[in-house]
Amino acid sequence: MSTFEVSRSVDVVADPQQIHRLIDDFREWQRWSPWEGVDPSMKRDYSGAQTGQGARYAWVGNRRAGAGSMEITASTPDRIDVSLVFQTPFRATNQVRFDLRPVASGTEVTWTMVGNQKFPMSLLARFFPMDKMIGKDFEKGLAQLKRAAEQPA
Repeated sequence: MSTFEVSRSVDVVADPQQIHRLIDDFREWQRWSPWEGVDPSMKRDYSGAQTGQGARYAWVGNRRAGAGSMEITASTPDRIDVSLVFQTPFRATNQVRFDLRPVASGTEVTWTMVGNQKFPMSLLARFFPMDKMIGKDFEKGLAQLKRAAEQPA
């Protein structure tokens, strides 16, 4: 088994509360998540709280989108923690964190995912590290989050 951590950041010209709303409500993820466009007919199910701790989201999609679920496990003005469970195309449970830090230009948003890789994924990671596998997706998602947050209301 091997442990991994992937993290990317972006500066957004918006206040932390505005960005927080886009992350804290899974229904808003359709505006910025890098995986939302992978399967136009993906089935989504929202349950639990509308936003914040206890909000849940499950999806079932094509082979690329896979199936899984997320739950917000903690939400403060400067951080949102999410438990992410993949069912297909592989089984995994990872912890995701969004940190929001005020900076001169607005807000620095850092998206981090931490997890353990079991065999055979741990073997595959030697050739295709998680940072390379999903880092570009994080960058794309943060760019889309930045666009969504900086749009005039």
